Amino acid sequence: MKIILTRDVKDLGKKGDLCDVADGYGRNFLLPRKLAIPATEGNRQDLAHKIKKEDERRAREQEEAEALAARLGEIVLVLKVKTGSAGRLFGAVTNKEIADTLAERHGVRVDRRKIETGEPLKTVGGYTAAIKLHSAVTASLRIEIEAL
Repeated sequence: MKIILTRDVKDLGKKGDLCDVADGYGRNFLLPRKLAIPATEGNRQDLAHKIKKEDERRAREQEEAEALAARLGEIVLVLKVKTGSAGRLFGAVTNKEIADTLAERHGVRVDRRKIETGEPLKTVGGYTAAIKLHSAVTASLRIEIEAL
């Protein structure tokens, strides 16, 4: 029996794969649980259309991420914070503060969990943060921390 998987099935294949399985396995397990659909000509064409649309969406998202990465590469984010002696901050600059300041001053919304500073920002000076915008696109953001 030929089927098209609608979800990933362990030891069988990934979503969208065309598989040949035993009749009983397909009829009694995969089809009732909506893990697969019969591989008719209509379903194959529908699958090809969905794959094409998904590829177009991924390409569009990557283009948008690359444009945003170019924009972020030009930005120098200046944060003014309270400091103690020798330029040490009271606490640290967090990813949430970076994301909020970026959205407020430059209109760029970035998820705070996508920002990676590498080290805690606890002293006055310049830093570079990596922002993961897409699986294939990472932007670099320059951050300057100044005393208030």
